[in-house]
Amino acid sequence: MPVRQLSEATVNRIAAGEVVERPASVVKELVENALDAGARRIDVLTDGGGRRLIRVTDDGEGMTRADLALSVERHATSKLAGDDLLAISTLGFRGEALPSIGAVARLTITTRHKSEPHAWSITVDAGDKAQVKPAALGQGTTVEVRDLFYATPARLKFLKTDRSEAEAVREVVRRLAMSRPDVTFTLAGEERLAVTWAAASDELARLGDVLGADFRANAMAIDAEREGVRLQGFAGLPTLSRANTLGQYLFVNGRPVRDKVLVGAVRGAYADYLPRDRHPLLALFVTLDAREVDVNVHPAKTEVRFRDGGLVRGLIVRALNEALAREGQRAASTGGGATIAAFRPVTTARRGGYDWRRSPSRPPSFAPARGGAALGFAEATQAAFDTGAPAADARIESFEPEPALIERPLGAARAQLHETYIVSQTRDGLVIVDQHAAHERIVYERMKAAIAAAGVARQILLIPEIVELDEADAARLVVRADELARFGLAIEPFGPGAVAVRETPSMLGEIDVQGLLRDLAEHMAEWDDELPLERRLLHVSATMACHGSVRAGRRLKPEEMNALLREMEAVPNSGQCNHGRPTYVELKLTDIERLFGRR
Repeated sequence: MPVRQLSEATVNRIAAGEVVERPASVVKELVENALDAGARRIDVLTDGGGRRLIRVTDDGEGMTRADLALSVERHATSKLAGDDLLAISTLGFRGEALPSIGAVARLTITTRHKSEPHAWSITVDAGDKAQVKPAALGQGTTVEVRDLFYATPARLKFLKTDRSEAEAVREVVRRLAMSRPDVTFTLAGEERLAVTWAAASDELARLGDVLGADFRANAMAIDAEREGVRLQGFAGLPTLSRANTLGQYLFVNGRPVRDKVLVGAVRGAYADYLPRDRHPLLALFVTLDAREVDVNVHPAKTEVRFRDGGLVRGLIVRALNEALAREGQRAASTGGGATIAAFRPVTTARRGGYDWRRSPSRPPSFAPARGGAALGFAEATQAAFDTGAPAADARIESFEPEPALIERPLGAARAQLHETYIVSQTRDGLVIVDQHAAHERIVYERMKAAIAAAGVARQILLIPEIVELDEADAARLVVRADELARFGLAIEPFGPGAVAVRETPSMLGEIDVQGLLRDLAEHMAEWDDELPLERRLLHVSATMACHGSVRAGRRLKPEEMNALLREMEAVPNSGQCNHGRPTYVELKLTDIERLFGRR
């Protein structure tokens, strides 16, 4: 096939694929243009997740007739005074957004500059530019995008559901709103209730409006500088964490970015404070000379490259470590509710089971049954593993082992240390078990087996528990209600931003429903629509297992410990919990003797 020159329309559509990936990409480009134009109020309206309509209105300086005609031409921009790509002080600069959008959709721009007697309007339909015409508009600019990707139908197949696309749009606006607390943002559409982030007096006030009151109450101020690099913002206490990294907002010179250097620095700073499966909430703003960072890495402008990445990483790690040390004695307000809930008596009628804490002299039996099968961790006895009030002392309870059990792989229980670890004696050594991690794996495997068989048994709540969540989180749970029902968790919508829990898995016994629902919603935020159902179910199983496991700080009786050991021997993958942490450590007698110089 001979080499030929592509048509201008084809070239524009190919270029558009790099800039306009989905409706959220369009919103990002248009809102950034509004901010560069000096807007103090930006209104975003979408329909069909942005597929049918995107309208962005601002009160910025607007464009003259000549500028408007030129703005829809490729590589035309008002953001660069010269040709120096190392001195970029605006969010946009490539001159590709508007022509790229116009190449794949129906684009209409109406704008008025203060030097013009009236507004002007131009329309671009699949790359076909109309003449500039007079229009009516008070001030600023209104950009309307209709029928996105109608000119490239193949791209429509790669879009997700309207709800998913609307959530992506919401996330883009949230990030830009965090970077500019002095600007009022509104976001509306048929997929959501209208939300307004009014101009705030300070950065923390805006972050609290966007991220919630919990973040405002549990945020640490970050302010550090080193060799011309300034780090500011707020980071959450370790006790305010999430199951994913979606609560980490990072900005470079006011630009929302996704950068491995910054994410790695945050992970390193919190390594001693959070387990691997928990991630802090934070919003950090890095400011440095424009020549020290390259923002021209990708047309989407979400990736950056630092001239000295080690300097930036070191500054973040040091600043976060200093803040964590400074706030070491400060407790998170979000933990107060959980602490109070731990002291509440179990309502027998609500759970439909006997409250063993009201009759401590008659605990349930956890002795292994004939044939070595453990029956002690049956569903009806899970109430015995309620978290209660864990002790933090060094109490050790020891007892004589059952000789026959010493021959078992995990041996016979000899003691419980710190009411968290079980010490077991084997024929040729000893085993130390993390009781929570071990039981978490057992509950997880039991739940998977129940799902594969006939589903998880449920227990009906006498009074439904109402869980208030972020509107997007509540919507995610409601959409997955049928999948959650397979686990015995029956939920239904209860107005915007809330769900009602009517049934819970009986095998979990008394659980923190609020915490469970929030963790499930956070996990679901990372799911792709194409994620296989089996993998989604395993994610839910793991989260529920963690909430339904015997906790550290629970004093166990010898028969309970031995029953736990026997079940560990029976279930697969019992060497680690659902988060990859080990459930037990085995020390051979020969190794112990070497420690004391006996060998």
